[in-house]
Amino acid sequence: MFSGILLLIVNFAFSFITMLLLARFFMQWQRVSFRNQLGQFVVTTTDWVVKPLRRAIPGLFGLDLASLVPAWAFQTVLAFIDLSLRGASLDGGVFGVLLGLAGLGLVELLRMAAYLVMAVVLVSAVLSWVSPHAPAAPVFHGLAEPFLRPFRRLLPTIANVDLSPLLFLLLLQIVLMVLGEMRGGFTPLLFGG
Repeated sequence: MFSGILLLIVNFAFSFITMLLLARFFMQWQRVSFRNQLGQFVVTTTDWVVKPLRRAIPGLFGLDLASLVPAWAFQTVLAFIDLSLRGASLDGGVFGVLLGLAGLGLVELLRMAAYLVMAVVLVSAVLSWVSPHAPAAPVFHGLAEPFLRPFRRLLPTIANVDLSPLLFLLLLQIVLMVLGEMRGGFTPLLFGG
């Protein structure tokens, strides 16, 4: 029971910081302003890890790798802690275990990114109906727009209702199913065989 409670707390803490790092990555990638309450919260809570890493990890094609790499590292460490607390014996050899943990961390990072984008699209859609002039609306619309734009070309509005979020969310569900299947591919690396 104690290990279950500890795993819950560690999972919450690591997932929370990973989501904030991913939010920072997406906001910088989409050039969404940080001069709002949400942006300031993201910057303030992630500066302790991003600022030192910026000296060692440069950006690439406008992507903030100093936000993305620690998010991946947090998920890799979380995968190790999860397996350790569950009593798994990692018998795949040092290289295999490291590669397997890095792969699991990457799959979990992609899964969390999909959930974050899903939440952004849902909040953006709800805000556009309920409160289009809310202070947070431009942030969510700015983050959701690049993902929805290709779907708007495929699916025109019907009676002034934009159905592109539904199509995009369906695609994200498929992506999440594929990522769920990919997790099992790292089992031989971690446990040998």
